[in-house]
Amino acid sequence: MIQKTKIRLLFVFIILLAIVSAFVASPKTFSFKVYKWDVKFPPEKVSAYLKEHDIVYHLGLDLQGGTHLVYEADLSGFSSDKAAEAMDGVRDVIERRVNIFGVTEPLVQIEGKSRLAISLAGVKEVDKAIKMIGETPSLEFREETPRDQVAQVYKQQTGQDLPEDAAGPFFLFSSDLTGKDLVRGQADYDQSSGGLSEAIVKLEFNEEGKKKFADLTTRNVGKVIAIYLDGVSITAPRVNEAITDGSAIISGDFTIEEAKILAKRLNAGALPVPIKLISQQTVGATLGQDSLAKSLKAGFFGFLLIALFMILYYRLPGLIAVAALIIYMLIVAAIFNFLSITLTLSGIAGLILSIGMAVDANVLIFERMREELAGGRTFKLAVEDGFNRAWPSIRDSNLTTLITAMALFWFGSGMVKGFAVALAIGIFISMFSAITITRNFLLLILTPKLEKYKQLF
Repeated sequence: MIQKTKIRLLFVFIILLAIVSAFVASPKTFSFKVYKWDVKFPPEKVSAYLKEHDIVYHLGLDLQGGTHLVYEADLSGFSSDKAAEAMDGVRDVIERRVNIFGVTEPLVQIEGKSRLAISLAGVKEVDKAIKMIGETPSLEFREETPRDQVAQVYKQQTGQDLPEDAAGPFFLFSSDLTGKDLVRGQADYDQSSGGLSEAIVKLEFNEEGKKKFADLTTRNVGKVIAIYLDGVSITAPRVNEAITDGSAIISGDFTIEEAKILAKRLNAGALPVPIKLISQQTVGATLGQDSLAKSLKAGFFGFLLIALFMILYYRLPGLIAVAALIIYMLIVAAIFNFLSITLTLSGIAGLILSIGMAVDANVLIFERMREELAGGRTFKLAVEDGFNRAWPSIRDSNLTTLITAMALFWFGSGMVKGFAVALAIGIFISMFSAITITRNFLLLILTPKLEKYKQLF
């Protein structure tokens, strides 16, 4: 009785998940009539919420075009052997800046010795693209300036004495630690404290920055170091101790959103080389809507053929597998929509491949079930043993594919990364679909009366 209740509760959860996924996966409202009622899917309030929070599909450069920018880097301060390394640093920082979560698939390429070409999908307004990348920012780490020195500078600039009530501390001069010494800033949680985890920002410096930061913190223990971006202070943390390992934590009463904004500003100022915009233009889709329509049409008919095969060959379990696959596609579409993952043709190919993996898992399970039924097992035991015996094969095949996807993401770039992300997400959800959804649906419909109709299996 308890197990039956768990099965029903899981069924309700799956149905609710499918409904929520359908809402999120449908950025547009579709109207249709059921008997006397006009039905809108999703409802107007849900559709308005999705639009307000920008939950819409993002297509890649190959499908919708975008903006193409060319920047010239000033390498005058770099020797010939360091110039290539500096340009690699510029490319990495720019790509991180426009692709914070690794899912928007910008095209950032080095052209020649000192030029950087950037293509951004879906950005038709050039000014918006320039703002997204940002002008060449200046990130500075400033020490406290003694008050007498501040008074001297103030006197030189204004011809007057510094007011007695002038509030400090003052940070007039930059140290030798700058944005080019910072590898990255990252928002995180500090879980070392016994209470609630606190939002923090982690800093990581390169080898040269590690030494500079060690010297800076050693001579400023108990003092404040202000971090300036384009001449404006963005944070002023106090140094509690000398930091010599090249990693630091900025803590305070941050919310996680504030920590993310600070990390983004720090990364924006970590550009190792000054750059100047020399060319800008709007570009059209390299493949276009026709290619997207054909790909979706191919995927749709492919799914119909798979569904037809599963129902004709595996009968009732095949019908349940098709229902599980539909829920799988709704969940995947909702994830891509909600996380604003850019869809390119390569990403769509990764999703279609993961559908094949989901079907493969169902085939393994159903074949095991047939073996158990042929051995005289009851339907319930056949289902349980079929899933248990098929699981090792499903686990190993999906794990090896996930390892391949990780390698593609780690070593690839651009559309290769997009393919890897789509494939990995599809595999995770396909395993949930085959192992949880299909199994739950089968256990829910199994009744003693159904055992009379073995031809259904």
